[in-house]
Amino acid sequence: MAAMYDVSSDGLFGTVDSELNLVHFSQNGDQDAFAHLYEAHLDRIHRYIYFRVFDRQVAEDITSLVFLKVWEHLDSFQGGQIPFAKWLYRIAHNTVIDYYRTRKIVVPLEDVDALKLSHSDNMDERLDLNTCSQELAEALKELTSTQQEVLILRFIWGLTTREIAHRLDKEQGAVRALQMRGLRRLAQHPAIHKGLQSDW
Repeated sequence: MAAMYDVSSDGLFGTVDSELNLVHFSQNGDQDAFAHLYEAHLDRIHRYIYFRVFDRQVAEDITSLVFLKVWEHLDSFQGGQIPFAKWLYRIAHNTVIDYYRTRKIVVPLEDVDALKLSHSDNMDERLDLNTCSQELAEALKELTSTQQEVLILRFIWGLTTREIAHRLDKEQGAVRALQMRGLRRLAQHPAIHKGLQSDW
């Protein structure tokens, strides 16, 4: 059966159908198929969680819990309604929220200001988000929860503005505003600002 698994060399699926086949096999109890899904999505989910909790051990624990939930609730996934990756992301997002709730930590409220920001300075291109993860984690703590989410999905997951808007149920303009405000605040953080000065 393993020969039927169509997974590309970089860990991503060649087609949506191939991923849905793996989901179907997994729903029927095929642990090898689920292992392929796990390997394909593990890095992205772990990075997303790490930059929300800022603790490597906690991120590993939550990531494990996320995939346990995925396995336990796989029968509830309906392939014709939403992509598997979006369903998986929702589980990861909700698990992070549960983590903060159990620790009684207040998650920053969404920044709802409708800002009119100029994109002419190409801030997103000038700010290198491949900075040391510890420095980036510290800087991200200064942002609102929603700004964090947008920047993680944009620069760590590599999603487009349209994809982020779809996942967060927001207008693309709102996503761009959140991204630009988040980038500007990151650029002012001492750890990030120091690295930027040599490039500007």
